[in-house]
Amino acid sequence: MQGIILLRKPKGITSFSAVARVRRLCGVKRVGHTGTLDPLAEGVLPILVGRATALSSYITDGDKGYIARVRLGITTDTEDITGAVLTEKEVCVSAEELLSAAEAFKGKLEQVPPMYSAISRDGVRLYKLAREGKVVEREPREITVHSIEVSDFDGREFTLAVRCSKGTYIRSLCRDIGERLGCGATMTELLRTETAGFSIKDTVSLDDLTEENIKEHIKPADLALLGYPSVSVTEKQAIRFSNGGELDLLRLKGSFNDGDIVRVKFGDILLGLGIVRAEMGILKVECVINDKQGSDSNA
Repeated sequence: MQGIILLRKPKGITSFSAVARVRRLCGVKRVGHTGTLDPLAEGVLPILVGRATALSSYITDGDKGYIARVRLGITTDTEDITGAVLTEKEVCVSAEELLSAAEAFKGKLEQVPPMYSAISRDGVRLYKLAREGKVVEREPREITVHSIEVSDFDGREFTLAVRCSKGTYIRSLCRDIGERLGCGATMTELLRTETAGFSIKDTVSLDDLTEENIKEHIKPADLALLGYPSVSVTEKQAIRFSNGGELDLLRLKGSFNDGDIVRVKFGDILLGLGIVRAEMGILKVECVINDKQGSDSNA
């Protein structure tokens, strides 16, 4: 049993707890997720099952979509409504001012990540330092906001729809919009609508998963990797690749650039991922998730 489950994580639980539930239901030890969602957040959470967990770092690179609810006039230590209130201010913001402030964050920009995050500093997660009351300087990270839309503004709260690159903290985006308006802001709700090329409409609710139906909801992991080029290999090449052997680029059909990550397929079966080493003339194994049994030394 292996592949990907497109889970709609509910509010109120951690991504780790969602993974634990799936692990119990499918009876497979190797289960993991891509792209953590905070307990406050709900939405698309791809769950990898079995040997497909090796693909995690390759799936999380895609753009993401979010819909957040934001409250002006308040800031918290976590940058969302679950945290301790730091400041409260009167809100005197027009719809035009709000729209202008949000539009300023469209495109490439540098974002300072929140203290309550899983980023490590000297081997310690920032959220652990934050829980001890410590605040450390964080290096800004380059992100890209492809689109940002404001709606349902009632003078204090509004809805924010965002499409952005990997690594964007929506909590921090809300914080920065509040700072630009001079009144502060915090996120009160968050729905991830898109990640790794999957939409919220593709997901299954955690409550709808059972031991009896979970296999029906495990999709081929290849669906999350369609952004990578693919190459079809012969049976001998499949055996060699599955055993960890590199493949001769001259014997593969296709044009690849140095450093390309390539899906290696035998028929409809995704064997794993390889990386092109053009100067050596080989496709080197990155990871194997399906074995083609046998042995061959002349592929």
